[in-house]
Amino acid sequence: MAGAALGSWLAVAAAGGDRVNPESFFGMLGPLVAVCASWVTVKRTHQRAPERVMAVMTIWFALKFVYFGAYVVLVVWLLSLRTGPFIIAFVSYFIALYAMQAMFLRRLSTTK
Repeated sequence: MAGAALGSWLAVAAAGGDRVNPESFFGMLGPLVAVCASWVTVKRTHQRAPERVMAVMTIWFALKFVYFGAYVVLVVWLLSLRTGPFIIAFVSYFIALYAMQAMFLRRLSTTK
């Protein structure tokens, strides 16, 4: 996930130059941190106690609800980034990374 996100950001940065940076970087960074942190926890939980995965995912849902609210406010307000490019990058990476996590979760739940 991290490799795909960073690689795509590098491609966007190379193609768009100053028109999309640093907004595209911070639009990628927030979802990437959340997805990687939650995935590591879910995978470790599944290895130790698969029956606890749903409880861990529920806890992460609540944590990410607070995290994303604070993250967006911090980036837009305190860093004074342009909202248009930031929101486009944020939503794009959010959807793509959570789709990848869903595929990983499906694979994890079907392996024994």
